[in-house]
Amino acid sequence: MITQINAESGHQRKIRVAIRVISAESMNEQLEQALEQIAEEKGISREELLSMIEASLAAAFRKDYGTKDQNIMVEFDPETMGTKVYDVKTVVETTTEAEEDPQKLVDLESAQTLKKKAKVGDEIRTNITPKTGTSYGRIAAQTAKQVIIQKLREAERNVQFSDFKAKERTLQNGIVQRVEGDTVLVDLGKATGVLFPSEQIRGERYTIGQRVKVLILHVEPATKGPKITLSRSHPDMVRKLFELEVPEIYNGSVEIKAVAREAGSRSKIAVSSNQDGIDPIGSCVGQKGSRVQTVMAELGGEKIDIIEWSDDQVKFIANALSPAKILNVQLDDDTKEAKVGVLEEQLSLAIGKAGQNVRLAARLTGWKIDINGEKIAGAEPKVEQPAAESTSADVSAEALAKAEATEDKSADQPVEQPSADEKPTTEPTAETSNS
Repeated sequence: MITQINAESGHQRKIRVAIRVISAESMNEQLEQALEQIAEEKGISREELLSMIEASLAAAFRKDYGTKDQNIMVEFDPETMGTKVYDVKTVVETTTEAEEDPQKLVDLESAQTLKKKAKVGDEIRTNITPKTGTSYGRIAAQTAKQVIIQKLREAERNVQFSDFKAKERTLQNGIVQRVEGDTVLVDLGKATGVLFPSEQIRGERYTIGQRVKVLILHVEPATKGPKITLSRSHPDMVRKLFELEVPEIYNGSVEIKAVAREAGSRSKIAVSSNQDGIDPIGSCVGQKGSRVQTVMAELGGEKIDIIEWSDDQVKFIANALSPAKILNVQLDDDTKEAKVGVLEEQLSLAIGKAGQNVRLAARLTGWKIDINGEKIAGAEPKVEQPAAESTSADVSAEALAKAEATEDKSADQPVEQPSADEKPTTEPTAETSNS
């Protein structure tokens, strides 16, 4: 009878051990599944998740078992679900230094009692794992939970910041989430960006739910996630749109050398070819203007001038003032000034409305440009009146005054015919005097 009871007791013990093993294996599988799911959803590595678990267990141990002078660190083995607890301290020279932070520091003499070969700067790890194991109370478990949640949020914010920081100066599709006065909030998927009035295209209107392309201008860390500043008026917006629409720019065969922009009105871009046989301007314009028109439509009808880049600054400045025809360009390298001569009839075209053409050309080339009207010898004067608006170009006042005087003299003064009774005032010709 006793033998039978002992046999039954031994069998029961085996069953209990088997149940524990199965339970441990089941918990291990559940933990692995949870780690994989969180890592996929939050974009956090498995190693970082395990370090969060160790930090939460250290907080729970400190709550129920630790003392004030202990620097608790926990090692967690996800395969066995076991933990080891250590008191970790850094060795310093004197006791005075150790007293500054007794939780993390220990003097050299005390450290050598724990480890004979200890020296200054070493890390002493003392195993303080309870032999009977740990059984955390409700408060300690709640503390561990809060630590894990806090660590997850911090890690998620860091992942978002790193993700969007890598996307600075790139185009992103977004949806207008909210409009607060003149400021627009754009949903970018995992985060929300801000489109300030200064970064909007003049005259554009935004409605909730509208899809927009925006340029990620700046990304800064913040307590509630990354602070993302967006733009639609930056010159790089034009550059990136052409990269999307023109395969030759994307693969490097054609390069955008410079961009000058007045958002909502007009832009000038300078392009060059890195491969023989490719027309840079034609590549950007596209068949029947399809490529450039797509970019213009995205920018609300903004006009775009595409010119060819040149290492010759004279030629580059002449190209930049297109569509005006340039007669000559004189450069002053010391002051970075260029004096440009154009036909008087081309003067207003070179300057542009309110000086826009010459202003954009100056930004594109990096030169201060002064435009003077010139007259070709033997040509009849034909001068267009300059625009009333002030311009940034210095136009020759003497040339304009001379042209106006010539035009007034030829157009406003009538030619008087002599009457029959009047004698001609001109001297008689040789033929008349002989008669």
